[in-house]
Amino acid sequence: MRLDEYLEFETNERAERRRLAREKDYGILDHLDSFERRFDAEVSDDAVVGSVSPSIFVGRSDYPTVSTGLLSPVGREERAGRFRTSGAWYDEGVSIADVFERRTSLLNANRGVDVTDVGSGGGRGGPGTVSSGTDTASVHDAWDGWLGVQREVAIADRPVDVEIGLDGTPDLDFEVGLEDVKTPTGPRAAARDASLGENPHVPRPVKKTLEDDDWRAEGAMTYLYRRGFDVYEVNTILSAGALGRGEDRRLVPTRWSITAVDDTIGAYLRGSIRDDPTIDSIEVHRNEYLGNAFWVVLVPGHWEYELVELKAPGSIWNPDPDAGVYLAAASEGREGRTGYVEETAGAYYAARLGVLEHLHDRGRQAKVLVCRHVSDDYWGPVGVWQVREAVRNAFEGEHGTAETFGEAVRGVTAHLPISLGRLRRKSTMTAGLQANLADFAGRDD
Repeated sequence: MRLDEYLEFETNERAERRRLAREKDYGILDHLDSFERRFDAEVSDDAVVGSVSPSIFVGRSDYPTVSTGLLSPVGREERAGRFRTSGAWYDEGVSIADVFERRTSLLNANRGVDVTDVGSGGGRGGPGTVSSGTDTASVHDAWDGWLGVQREVAIADRPVDVEIGLDGTPDLDFEVGLEDVKTPTGPRAAARDASLGENPHVPRPVKKTLEDDDWRAEGAMTYLYRRGFDVYEVNTILSAGALGRGEDRRLVPTRWSITAVDDTIGAYLRGSIRDDPTIDSIEVHRNEYLGNAFWVVLVPGHWEYELVELKAPGSIWNPDPDAGVYLAAASEGREGRTGYVEETAGAYYAARLGVLEHLHDRGRQAKVLVCRHVSDDYWGPVGVWQVREAVRNAFEGEHGTAETFGEAVRGVTAHLPISLGRLRRKSTMTAGLQANLADFAGRDD
């Protein structure tokens, strides 16, 4: 489809999606009221009995002493799997308010531990067993006690029955203000202990990575991905300290593990397409989700990648309505990067993964420019999963074509709130495009 035809088609599609979004009643305040009533009915002062945990959380504050939590939906155990972040959320079409509801419905029963030291809360057992054993001081050997239960939840392929003992009453603070909307989290409670109510089912490839004490974490991550495990599953296993060489295993804060897995799998995929032929023509793909619009321009040539982020005034990361559009960018050449991307952070790796998966499936390589426009409809952060899934799905359906890279970039820029001149000043890939006076006029500079 010619680029101008594709852009007109996408404009009509966007208008319809915005109309449907306006008609949806999110009912956030009603949810918080009902959740508090359900929570009071289900949770006693000193225990949560018969809960089901779909996931874990490892904090990063005060690292290397971190808060490790079992996440459990209170009173909704039969639907626990829906509360685990995954690509299924995109397929389901969850809204920002839906994400808010699911995350505020999870009790975070947590304890503070050292990332390498279980203390007196671990023991020697084995994956997939309800065990009790002697105490151990190594994360590597933790299969009982608090950390052992948390690890069993992380490596299981379905939510796990658990019983969690609490120290005191959970902290419920649901007075909705700006900060609450920005960081939607559920109630927190200090955990005294935890035990399994069943033998969790652990997939064979996961057991293989656990049993091999000489396997570096990067190799184990790639192995699991190649065996069909999505990055969501791999980063949870990594976060629980279940990957890596023997005594080197340690807990990894959830936020760090997400980026580490995206980066590691991305590097593997980049290597896999290194000698593949390039695509034949310039392609423009687009997708929009949760107030974020993604434009993906693929150009014939050896691998090269850049993410440019435009954050509209009034959006969650650029809240001042008078601040103008905030611009950030990061890029890499054929050999990748050697350091962490600060300016675009985890979004860089999440978007890159989506593009590389597409090229890997096609057996092709390309130069890639991704433009992410964060509109003021993005009122609450939901995590980089939405970046990953929006880019993954940008390649479905129709796409536009262009004769030149300049034509493609000008077509995309026409739908962005900045001029080509400002884009050229920020973007490495577009910096060499020849410009005229019209490219510098009319929009935010």
